[in-house]
Amino acid sequence: MKKILSCVLTTTLMGYTSAISAANLDQRLEDIEPKVIEWRRHLHQHPELGNREVKTAKYISNHLQSLGLAVENGLAHTGVIALLKGAKPGPTVALRADMDALPVTERVDIPFASRVRTIYNGVDVGVMHACGHDTHVAMLMGTAEILSNMRDQLAGNVLFIFQPAEEGAPDGEEGGAELMLKEKLFEKYKPDVTFGQHVTSSLPLGVIGYRSGPLMASSDEFRIIVEGRQTHGSRPWNGVDPISVAAQIILSTQTIVSRQIDITKEPAVISFGKISGGVRNNIIPNQVYMNGTIRNFDMDNRQQIFKKLKITAEKIAESAGASAKVQILEGYPVTSNDPELTTAALPALKMAAGDEKVTVIPKTTGAEDFSFFANEVPSFFYFLGITSPEVNPTDAPSNHSDKFFVDERALKIGTKAMTQLTLNYLRDSG
Repeated sequence: MKKILSCVLTTTLMGYTSAISAANLDQRLEDIEPKVIEWRRHLHQHPELGNREVKTAKYISNHLQSLGLAVENGLAHTGVIALLKGAKPGPTVALRADMDALPVTERVDIPFASRVRTIYNGVDVGVMHACGHDTHVAMLMGTAEILSNMRDQLAGNVLFIFQPAEEGAPDGEEGGAELMLKEKLFEKYKPDVTFGQHVTSSLPLGVIGYRSGPLMASSDEFRIIVEGRQTHGSRPWNGVDPISVAAQIILSTQTIVSRQIDITKEPAVISFGKISGGVRNNIIPNQVYMNGTIRNFDMDNRQQIFKKLKITAEKIAESAGASAKVQILEGYPVTSNDPELTTAALPALKMAAGDEKVTVIPKTTGAEDFSFFANEVPSFFYFLGITSPEVNPTDAPSNHSDKFFVDERALKIGTKAMTQLTLNYLRDSG
């Protein structure tokens, strides 16, 4: 009898909480939409690069403090953390938004376009929110305000994570999600799940794209230095030509994925992005430098690729009397969505965007350092379309483009999605 009464009571409370949320949420979203747009435009006009988001952090922190939240500043250099404690005990949901901009000179004709410039890697560059992180921050600020005004209805806590340096820390520095975890973020706040979203120009306005399991690739950098022996270009036999060795390495490396890795498990890509060596047409140089990227969706395959790339380069060089030094700089792991959490998240996404606008999307070889959070607790990450209806998404300037453009009508949908995901999870876990 006690068990039956408990089930009835739980069901009643869940229905009550859901009804309250449904009755109030749309009006709250209508009221806050102008604010979210205003915050986004301010952030867009004042972008900052990774680990340098000082003014951005202060802007966020001031807003969170005005909501009466307990705010922690300075995590991973410029990160901002806020904890909302609900009126009743329950799980902790973490919501993440990334804060940093890119070294891109904006070419979009809007009144709030960025005119900010800075020095990046010794070069004077423009700074632009060319990946939409300004929208992520604004939408999470909006979600924080809505949920703060509903704290007496929440059974559990919400951890708001405003994360620096998602695009990577400057050379010689640590940063981003990995550094936040290193500084004990999850040990201190102990979230049960984490949610994150990312705007994309590859989807139409208001469409939400998701998939269970691997969503975004791991991203790793490799550097190869081939050492030969310099000689006159007319007498190559008097030296060791590192250029011809480098060419063989490049061609043979392509067989790692096509012939040595089981790509029925998951796809992978090895791409060379830079080759440099020599100063003159008739001098065979001592050295050639190569630089590239590895993308993949399976962590076991990832380690095999690292090993095979090293062996391939070293043995080819050795066969020609040269040597090769291979350095692999591990970047972001695979971003993978927890299958059970993905299934549980779908009703909230459909409430935010509509049933017909929530769709499974293919894997993307882009990468996200949200993956570090997802390796710690069950997590769910999805994409929000921001391309206006009159534009074909295949023709829209992509994320990281100097012409990247956001249809701000998407911000209300993204704010609702993050809010509804939180409300549903707290309700269903209660």
